[in-house]
Amino acid sequence: MIIFPIQHSTPSRCQAMARPPAPGSVIVPDWHESAEGKEYLACILRKNRRRVFGLLERPVLPPPVAIDTASYKIFVSGKSGGGKTALVAKLAGLEVPVVHHETAGIQTTVVFWPAKLQASERVVMFRFEFWDCGESALKKFDHMLPACKEKTDAFLFLFSFTDRASFEDLPGQLARVAGDTPGVVRMVIGSKFDQYMHTDVPERDLTAFRQAWELPLLRVKSVPGRRLADGRTLDGWAGLADVAHVLNGLAEQLWHQDQVAAGLLPDTSENSPS
Repeated sequence: MIIFPIQHSTPSRCQAMARPPAPGSVIVPDWHESAEGKEYLACILRKNRRRVFGLLERPVLPPPVAIDTASYKIFVSGKSGGGKTALVAKLAGLEVPVVHHETAGIQTTVVFWPAKLQASERVVMFRFEFWDCGESALKKFDHMLPACKEKTDAFLFLFSFTDRASFEDLPGQLARVAGDTPGVVRMVIGSKFDQYMHTDVPERDLTAFRQAWELPLLRVKSVPGRRLADGRTLDGWAGLADVAHVLNGLAEQLWHQDQVAAGLLPDTSENSPS
């Protein structure tokens, strides 16, 4: 993670990941719906559309509401066709691809998200840099996975509710991708949740997975976002509401992990000294 100007301590490779915080204990969950929250969110929108940010760009806030920025690198992992590219597009407010095309090489996408901290009531601008790499490229080029994992702050493991194999592949993904980086945040996301009536992954299996792995598990829909009056442009505000729980969840896990690494919160990981 890179953070300005807040002091930051990066967890070591040998440090175990802190136990996930309770949802809503670090980030105010519905703050983005408040009048204050919408004032900050306006800087990542333009005429009700989501703004697209390059790697060196950032939102411009009026001086009275200037805030600190916490920047994180996130690697999205999962079985081919599971919806990794579609998830990142949805989080960024971009059009979700209708037809699946394998990602060629590595694709990076920057998403900004303001959030309010519970403890200090301070607003922080989170900058998430998502890394998505096609499965074929990972298998073909040995340097791809190390590049994606280098200085990564979080892994997002994706499965599809309509693809049982993608769910059963999660333990292998966790071991292969995150097995040697225990100090990195890990989260699991189930895509195509709107097709839950046709799910290949019943609730009892999700419960068993959560109990076994003790990882946050979120769900996202795959339906296209709501449009503006022109019928073509995605509604930025509606799109943010659809993904707020994911962005808040990421912010919460990453901020909590950083506080533990900096010694500002007790380490509750299994490898911490008693």
